[in-house]
Amino acid sequence: MERVDDENYRVVGDLTIRDITREVVLDTEFGGQVRDPYGNDRVGFTAATQVNRKEFGLSWSALMEAGGLVVGDKVKITLNIEAVRGGSR
Repeated sequence: MERVDDENYRVVGDLTIRDITREVVLDTEFGGQVRDPYGNDRVGFTAATQVNRKEFGLSWSALMEAGGLVVGDKVKITLNIEAVRGGSR
């Protein structure tokens, strides 16, 4: 994980689909921190990346009547993450 600025990070990790693993970079934005009504500290993040599905062995496709593809090669992945601090205080 690399801090880009006060609210943005780059997270590098491995993504495995159908037994094929590739390194991906998630552009991540810190959404904020709050204390919930139960006294738990919660943080939120949004992370996004784009992969080429064919690099993971996903090659199925079909043509639409107008001639376009049903599934494109590029797939956008977006994560909305909420984390709660665990453990006792």
